[in-house]
Amino acid sequence: MLKVGYIGLGLMGKSIARNILKAGFPVVVHNRSRAAVAELVAEGATEAFSATELAGQVDVIFTNLPDSPDVESVVLGPGGILEAAHPGLVYVDNSTVKPATARHLAEALAKKGTLALDAPVSGGDIGAKNGTLTIMVGGDAAALEKVRPIFMAMGKTVTHVGGPGAGQVAKAANQIMVAAQMVAMAELLVFSQKAGVDPQKVVEAIKGGAAQCWTLDVKPPRLFAGNRNPGFKAYMQAKDLNIVMETAREYGVPLPGTAENTQLFNAMLQMGMGELDNSAVVGVLEILAGIELGMQNSEG
Repeated sequence: MLKVGYIGLGLMGKSIARNILKAGFPVVVHNRSRAAVAELVAEGATEAFSATELAGQVDVIFTNLPDSPDVESVVLGPGGILEAAHPGLVYVDNSTVKPATARHLAEALAKKGTLALDAPVSGGDIGAKNGTLTIMVGGDAAALEKVRPIFMAMGKTVTHVGGPGAGQVAKAANQIMVAAQMVAMAELLVFSQKAGVDPQKVVEAIKGGAAQCWTLDVKPPRLFAGNRNPGFKAYMQAKDLNIVMETAREYGVPLPGTAENTQLFNAMLQMGMGELDNSAVVGVLEILAGIELGMQNSEG
């Protein structure tokens, strides 16, 4: 049985680590905030007090952290994973970071004989809790096969996209589509209400046709109920879109629609909505249109 380490026990990471633990793997955890650590230790996990300590005692080590600099610090910085990296260890990053960061980490760890997989996930906090995440993997195919049993405790779909960084390219592509759906949904809801038509009836009318998508199936009932609490926080959506735009500039790719959507999500942050769900981007359009969707409190 592989011994698993997990660093980063936030909204997604804690649920993922819990599912790995429930699947019967011995799990060692480390996190800056101790409350999540204590919770998992009470359920059978073991605590490590640094990334180096953790890396030295496991077969597979996961990170799930907010952004590229955080991951680089935990892997390459003082007290980091690299200090205890060894042949046979597999490093897996569930964070969403720049593809260039994933490639850089893979190169650094390879010098210690450690294989790296960039394995960002999609499915939100619900998918993390239910173990139904979609996992996009970049890196060595043999390393993926070694850790596949762990992935199956986390998600329902595991796709090997390509070499180092390929998983992060796939996640960036995913976030292009997610943002587009959230903004399109917001526009159609505000458009309908401003034009004097019940947006709930509009959603009912269109979601069975060509407009059908996960976003339109799942998000409107929450918005109509005044619930804008996260699933997936808007500030993380904005962070991911900024990664998309930075990577697009590196490769000279025009993304005009995504550029506009990035501005809307960045506007959410400036308006103090960063902790709300990414579907709450409708709040920006409500302000611009001078309406309040369904007469609900925009803070939910």
